[in-house]
Amino acid sequence: MIKVGLLGAGRIAGVHATAITANPDSTLAAVSDFYPENAEKLAQQYGSTARTTDEIISDPEIDVVLIATSTDTHSDLIEQATQAGKAVLCEKPVDLSLERARECQANAAKSGKPVMIGFNRRFDPNFAAVKQALDAGEIGKTEMLAITSYDPAPPPIAYIKVSGGIFRDMMIHDFDMANFLMGAAPVTVSAVGSCLVDKEIGEAGDFDTAAVTLTYADGRIATIRNTRRAGYGDQRVEVQGSDGMLQVGNLVENLVTKSTANGVTSAKPVLFFLERYMPAYAAEWNAFVEAYKNGGQMPVTLDDGVAALAMAEAATRSAKSGQPVRLSDV
Repeated sequence: MIKVGLLGAGRIAGVHATAITANPDSTLAAVSDFYPENAEKLAQQYGSTARTTDEIISDPEIDVVLIATSTDTHSDLIEQATQAGKAVLCEKPVDLSLERARECQANAAKSGKPVMIGFNRRFDPNFAAVKQALDAGEIGKTEMLAITSYDPAPPPIAYIKVSGGIFRDMMIHDFDMANFLMGAAPVTVSAVGSCLVDKEIGEAGDFDTAAVTLTYADGRIATIRNTRRAGYGDQRVEVQGSDGMLQVGNLVENLVTKSTANGVTSAKPVLFFLERYMPAYAAEWNAFVEAYKNGGQMPVTLDDGVAALAMAEAATRSAKSGQPVRLSDV
C-alpha cells in the first residue's frame, strides 16, 4: 500500500484526496495546510490525520508526497520531498519563475526520485483517444492543431494578482496539450493579449483574453485561444492531418435534444473545470500509481512541466513586445 502525504487542503486538494482514497493501492496517510484547521477538516473527511508539512516530508513511512499548495511553494517542496526520498506528484506549474523551475529540475534530478507534474488534461479520455489515434497514424501526418479553452468566469482579482498571468496560470494547460499532441516543442511563440472582460484584470497587469500561434521546425502550426469569460464554457481540440481530422467537442450536461417548431436545443456544456475534468484527475492519479509501482518513467515529467513554463514565458514576452519569440531564446 502506497502511503501518501497531501500538502494543501484547498479545493484541488479535495479532488486529489478523492482520487488517492479511491485507488486500491494508495492510502491518504496525512494532510497538511498553511491553515491547520483546513487540514484537520479534510483529513477527517477522508479518515486521515492532520500534520505539519515538515512532519509529512520527514516521515520515512510516507512514500509519496502530492503537492497541492500555492504555486510559489512548489519548487521548494519538490526539492525537499525528493531529497527526503519521496516520489512526488505536483500540481502545475512548477514555479512562476522559469529560472527557479530549472533549478528545481536540476536539484530533483540529483535525488533520482520520480516527479510527475499535474497536467491532468492529458488523461482526459477524449484527449487521450486523440493522442492514441495520432500515434497510430489514423489521420496521416499532423499539420495543424487548434485548442480552445474558455473559462465560464474569471477568478477573483486577488488570485489574478498572484497567478503569474494568463499564460502561466491558464494557457499553460494548453501549452502542455500542444506538446502532448504534436510530440515536439515549437520553434517560435507569437502571442497577443487584451483586457476585454474586467478592467481590474488589466490594472493588475494581466490579460483576460489571449491568442497564441506556435510554429514548428517542420512547418506545422498550432493555435491556442483563451478567455476568462464564456458563460457557456468551451473546451475543444481539433487536429488536421494529411489524411483527415480529429475533433473533441464539449462535454454537455446531458444528451437530450429538444426539437420543436421554435427550434432545436440541447444541454449546455459542463462549465467548471473540476466537473469537466474530474475523470481526468482520477486517471492521472491511477497512472502515477502504476508508474510508481512498476518503477517506470512518470507519464508527465518535471521536464514536461519546465517545457510548458518556457512556452508560457515566451508567450508573455511576445504579448508584451508584439514580436514572435524563439523558444530557444527563453
